[in-house]
Amino acid sequence: MATPMKPEISVIITTFNAPDELWLVLVGYQMQTERNFEILIADDGSDSKTAAVIERFRQTCDIETHHVWHEDAGFRKCEILNRAIEQANSDYLLFTDGDCIPRPDFLAVHLREAEPKRFLSGTYNNLPKSFKGLITESNVRSGIVFQSKWLRENGMPQNFKSLRLIQSKALTSILNRLTTTRPTWNGCNVSGWKSDVMAVNGYDERMRYGGLDREIGLRMNNLGIRGKQIRFKAICLHVDHPRGYMNDEDLKKNLSIRNETIRGNVTRTPYGIQRDGIQRAA
Repeated sequence: MATPMKPEISVIITTFNAPDELWLVLVGYQMQTERNFEILIADDGSDSKTAAVIERFRQTCDIETHHVWHEDAGFRKCEILNRAIEQANSDYLLFTDGDCIPRPDFLAVHLREAEPKRFLSGTYNNLPKSFKGLITESNVRSGIVFQSKWLRENGMPQNFKSLRLIQSKALTSILNRLTTTRPTWNGCNVSGWKSDVMAVNGYDERMRYGGLDREIGLRMNNLGIRGKQIRFKAICLHVDHPRGYMNDEDLKKNLSIRNETIRGNVTRTPYGIQRDGIQRAA
């Protein structure tokens, strides 16, 4: 019996009770030019509708897809991300969200740009709320949703960010060098080596919404793992939506943890994948 091929890249997708959006994202991964990858859905306690979407996807394609789930006990994104990291079979990990639809070359770009002791910092192209319903499965499969002309005709604002959608290797390389935005660990579109993620002990499970991704990136920087800008190369689309889970108390707590990481030059959290004798909250 042949040994299964090790995936070139593990795609870790976070989600919570957004099955329609997740389906479009999974269709986007079905259309990737890179074929040797696996998907891990890091599910922060969704109901059965999300499980049904994942099973439907498994039935329609041969992409290895794992559903990593725990019960809904409030915002525990960092915990489910750490469980997905543990289960990933590739040496290289890509992190994204369950409402970020990837362009067909998305994984190919991340693999092409990967370097030792670097992580790749991308972003999403945020579309107005009016695009909800305009982005359909057929539009994702055809690729029209990534065409600037179609997006403009349907109300996408025209500004500097629109240049991300231009498919020119020469121009995107120049724009990535010229951008003043620092390369940070952005959970919607970021990739790095599993060994580096493990070295900083993954995500800090004390953190809630607001900067939790940036904090792990700060620890990587402290360890000498630097970000590389690919925001004009690795393209995914995101339709804007309310964020009812955001609150000032969590933001203040997260900021305090980030400041500790900066001041203490912290490279490894004791509240991560390995808990160093610290008990997880019940």
